[in-house]
Amino acid sequence: RVRIPLPVSNILWEHCIRLANRTLVEGYANVKKCSNEGRALMQLDFQQFLMKLEKLTDIRPIPDKEFVETYIKAYYLTENDMERWIKEHREYSTKQLTNLVNVCLGSHINKKARQKLLAAIDDLDRPKR
Repeated sequence: RVRIPLPVSNILWEHCIRLANRTLVEGYANVKKCSNEGRALMQLDFQQFLMKLEKLTDIRPIPDKEFVETYIKAYYLTENDMERWIKEHREYSTKQLTNLVNVCLGSHINKKARQKLLAAIDDLDRPKR
């Protein structure tokens, strides 16, 4: 057995938790369809994950917790709120943002509105001239 000093252990936990949270968002970004029940299950799964983490480690606050929560909550946004949200949340990848538009608003908005939101995502991705 090799004892790991507490500060090193905490750093390892922090990195593992951050990676797990980023992986969760990436997984949610791969969803092809999502019902209201599916969105609720995302939140429930994440809450269960947090409860288990809190028993395993003393790291507080949980790294990137807000990153996951914010992404899940974005599934509930309306078309008007989504454009503002996209511009305010540049921490998400183009793929993650595009999925939000296509999955959560896909059936609720017309093609023109979807194209407008996808164009807003593309504008964020372009380098400034």
